Amino acid sequence: MDIKEYKCPNCSGTVKFDSATQNMKCPYCDAEFEIKALADYQKEVNSQNKDRFDWKSGSQGTWKDSDLVDLSTGSCPSCGAELIGDKNTIAMVCPCCGNAQIVQKRIQGLLKPEYCIPFKLEKKSAVEALKKFCDRKRLLPNLFVKQNRIENVQGMYAPFWLFDAKALARVRYKATKVRAWSDGSFNYTKTDFYSVIRDGSLNFEKVPVDGSEKMYNAYMDAIEPFDYAQIKGFQSDYLAGYSAEKYDVDIEASKERANARIKSSVETEFRHSVAGYSSVMLESSVVNIESGKVSYALFPVWILNTKYNRENYQFMMNGQTGRFVGRLPVDKGKAVRYTLLFTAIFGIAFTVVIQLLSIFL
Repeated sequence: MDIKEYKCPNCSGTVKFDSATQNMKCPYCDAEFEIKALADYQKEVNSQNKDRFDWKSGSQGTWKDSDLVDLSTGSCPSCGAELIGDKNTIAMVCPCCGNAQIVQKRIQGLLKPEYCIPFKLEKKSAVEALKKFCDRKRLLPNLFVKQNRIENVQGMYAPFWLFDAKALARVRYKATKVRAWSDGSFNYTKTDFYSVIRDGSLNFEKVPVDGSEKMYNAYMDAIEPFDYAQIKGFQSDYLAGYSAEKYDVDIEASKERANARIKSSVETEFRHSVAGYSSVMLESSVVNIESGKVSYALFPVWILNTKYNRENYQFMMNGQTGRFVGRLPVDKGKAVRYTLLFTAIFGIAFTVVIQLLSIFL
């Protein structure tokens, strides 16, 4: 004989049958549930499946001999980044660390990109964006802009893995409806608990995950999105005048970030359909992807690495849309002086107010 035991969805305490209400009731938090509703909930929890992500690589090919004639690669001895340039590139400056000593060699073992978004913004736009970013920053060291080789900003095609998929999902939320009233003598509050389930599917096209370990993921995410209306089939001609970083994060290593982005997007979109409740909390979600496709692409990025007081600072701009991101140093001396100045101003203002109050009161 099986003895059934139900756990409270709110506090995980053991729920018991309440003869007075003919419902299941939790002795710990006083939550009350209909028998069938609690049984269905428990069945749902016990039968919950795990996420399943099934990805298939796209039709990535290898470089043809005719392509290799016009291309060369360089390996940075400082940070290890591998860059691709055209046949006229004599010396490459590494955008990832600023090192100018690049050892050139022949392309080996590299997948050929399927897609490319060509540069739309010129170097002038990147330089102006960086100057504007530094403008009116009161705590910025005076010598930073002069020392940061601002004209050495480099145009580089960054490697991206693009994930296409149809996601089948089942998401469960824990929701409440709260009603409060008063009879003149007492105030009452009633809270009803609901298990809200959403089933459905979402199509994802070209979810980007950068394939570079040398470039900050947070920065690469920040310069998104790219406009896929301008994406084109890859041609080596697009590399003329620019460099391109070789991916050092492969498809397998990128799947985890893609899975997390898709799962988070599914939960957020499904949440928009849950309305009319006082509170809603995600309880569980299952996402299944079958025969998802992965393709390889190069996207345009203007990038500058510079050092100040032995610390590296990196700036990036989307070479298509102009979205800019970076981090600036702080002059500690200026910070102290501004703090003292504002403290002095506040002290004087406070003294004046006290004196005025003593006169008029």
